[in-house]
This record gives sequence, structure tokens and C-alpha cells, in this order.
Amino acid sequence: MQVAPGKKVLCASLCVSMALLTGCSTVNPYTGQSQTSDATIGTTMGALGGAALGAFAGGGRGALIGGAVGAVTGGLIGNSFDKENAELRQQLVGTGVQVQKNGNDIQLIMASDVTFATGQASIRQDFYPVLESVATVIRKYNKNNVIVTGFTDSVGNAAYNQGLSERRAQSVGDYLSAHGVNPNRIFAEGRGKRDPIASNATAAGRAMNRRVVVTLRPM
Repeated sequence: MQVAPGKKVLCASLCVSMALLTGCSTVNPYTGQSQTSDATIGTTMGALGGAALGAFAGGGRGALIGGAVGAVTGGLIGNSFDKENAELRQQLVGTGVQVQKNGNDIQLIMASDVTFATGQASIRQDFYPVLESVATVIRKYNKNNVIVTGFTDSVGNAAYNQGLSERRAQSVGDYLSAHGVNPNRIFAEGRGKRDPIASNATAAGRAMNRRVVVTLRPM
């Protein structure tokens, strides 16, 4: 069966992209596990997306041009994401804030007991320097949205917990905005007692569930 030139280029782009993903890996210094960098993932996905659009617009030649442009763009975005992740980890060592990669997202997990007084939505003054460090990095890397989500444990009235989680998320969002983060990038939401990450049957588990999570997601 004859294969169209555009399809041949797309197939070639796919093969090269898979090779990039499998061949370009680094060792995570925090876990000791091998991982593919965001720059490599960005380059690969950019090449695939650019090639597909280019093929649709201009056949085989368009796929080649689109793949090249997409690879450059995706690589730049991924490299920026790698740097942001590393800088946040460096800034937040010893603060009690967990920095986790979740797919294309960076998540900053802040225990509510450290961030707020019991039952309050006003940020503790001794936590200000931590959020200022977060704001500094977020301002520097301005190509992602900032999703602030509040959570509670299961103790108490569900409606009260929902409202408290919303107010705490809004407090963190307002603090970041007041320290130079574009408010159009910030989205605050409360989840109340939903989505626990530990058992609410123990004090330790409830403490883990009381948290605010700042998710940095590429626009």
C-alpha cells in the first residue's frame, strides 16, 4: 500500500520523538529515580504537535517545518518548567512545604496547621517569608496559571469546612497577588473535606488533610 508523504513524515517524527523520550533521562536528586526532563518532554510534544499541524496545512514539507518550530517552542517551555521546579525546591527547603511534580504540574503542598491558626483563614505572620519566596519564583516564571485549592479534614460541619477551605485558598491567592503575581493568573477554590490524602480516623491523617495546595500549570 502506498503511504502519503505527509504520513511518512509524521511517522518519522513519531519515531524520533519516542527516541527522545526514552533516551534523554536524568536522575532525580530527591528520589534517586531516573526521569525524563520537562525540556525533553516539551521538545517531543512540541515536535509532534507542530508536525501534525504542519502536515494538515502544508503536507510533508509543512510537517517538517511545523515539527521543527514546535520542538523549539516546546523545548523552551519545558526547560523553563525544569528551572522553576528546581528553584522552588531550593527556596522551600526546610519550610515544611512539599514540592511535587504531577505530570505537567508543579504542586506546592502547605500544611494548614503551619500556614494558619486553628479555625482561621488569616495567614500566620511567621509564614509570610515562605509565601514571599513562592511569589518571587512565580513572578519570574510567568507562563503558568496558579491554582490555589484549600482542603480540610472531616471533623465538624461540612458547610463550615467548605467555607473555611475557600477562605484559606483565597487568603493565599490574595497574598500572592499582593506580592506581584498577576491576579489574572490566580484561581482560588475550596474543596472542604473532599479529596483526603490520608485517613481522617487518626490525628496525623487529619493534619495531612488540612492543607492548601498551590498548583502551577502551564497556560
